[in-house]
Amino acid sequence: MVKYTNRFETLAIHGGGTPDPTAGAVVNQTHPTDAYAQAGLDEDKEHRYSQTTNPARTALENRLALLDGAKFALTFSSGLAATDVLLRLASPGQHVLVGNNIYGSTYFLFEKILRRYEIEFSYVDMSNIASVEDALRFETCLVWLESPMNPLLKLVDISAISELAHEHGAQLVIDNTCATPYLQRPLDLGADFVLYSNTKYLAGHSDVIGGAIIIGSDDDYHALKFLQNAIGAVPGALDCWLILRGLKTLSVRMERHCYNARLIAITLQEHPAISTVYYPGLPSNPSYRLAKRQMSSYGGMIAFILKGGEKAARQVINNTRIFTLAEALGGTESLIDHPASMTHTSANDSVLAVNPGLVCLSVGIEHVEDLISDLKTALESITT
Repeated sequence: MVKYTNRFETLAIHGGGTPDPTAGAVVNQTHPTDAYAQAGLDEDKEHRYSQTTNPARTALENRLALLDGAKFALTFSSGLAATDVLLRLASPGQHVLVGNNIYGSTYFLFEKILRRYEIEFSYVDMSNIASVEDALRFETCLVWLESPMNPLLKLVDISAISELAHEHGAQLVIDNTCATPYLQRPLDLGADFVLYSNTKYLAGHSDVIGGAIIIGSDDDYHALKFLQNAIGAVPGALDCWLILRGLKTLSVRMERHCYNARLIAITLQEHPAISTVYYPGLPSNPSYRLAKRQMSSYGGMIAFILKGGEKAARQVINNTRIFTLAEALGGTESLIDHPASMTHTSANDSVLAVNPGLVCLSVGIEHVEDLISDLKTALESITT
């Protein structure tokens, strides 16, 4: 484990691991095994069964904790598996206050599955601090939000929400998937837990599914570690190896994602076919000042609403050639998504429903002029 630096770029490559002691390999080894040979019944060995620990998973968890400035991290087979385990901290009869602009599958998990276990969820505009304070209850155990939010990329004042949550005896969860620890460190702003879909930017190559919870306190770590092992929704050794590999380039990838996205957002806001562009790096965006204070850059996600509604959105999506239609984000390649019929279908009849004219972009690391040209050509299909 690297102890001589706190610089992100170095920790992302060296943190949490050492060269393989068997052969000296500088790359973390996968150890694809379910069990580990024990010398005797009384032997105190770090690894016994891979559901509990695995060398690659241990290295990944150590590195993720370092990157977020945390004491602990736990990894899971998906972001939703991490979400589900974290919600096990809530008991029947307790209340979870949720931001009203979150990932569609998170909403589905809350409403269609976890509500059956008598956990109550309510949704509020987290950018309005007064609304948050009014919505907190005696029974509130968790405040759950994304910043930036998916899909409209709103930001919330994490420090202010943290203070409110703690005053009411609740803990704060920040889904930091869209920002990554390279752009934002929620624990430093008062959050108790940070959630990631490792599938997205952390792995970064669209080739693995995973999730993580970053934890600041010993007690919370031990409670969640017990649940991780008892429930068993853990990543395999190869999954951990792929995410470790992706982390090594996270800083350079995020720089290009942010650079490309900002130039594309500037271009899109001037296009006559578009009514609104959502990107926190635009000075016209309501979250711009907060983004400058709370983040180191503005991210690689853009959303926009077409004046022609759903028909125009479908035309644009069907006419891109570099942007690929897919339900994902955070990879090296650029993706385009129609939330109303894809990622947020489960929320269409709720307070989280999205405009059918909304299009979301996960801006990749291709040459920005090629991406701009691709979008301009696709937009011409509805303006000519």
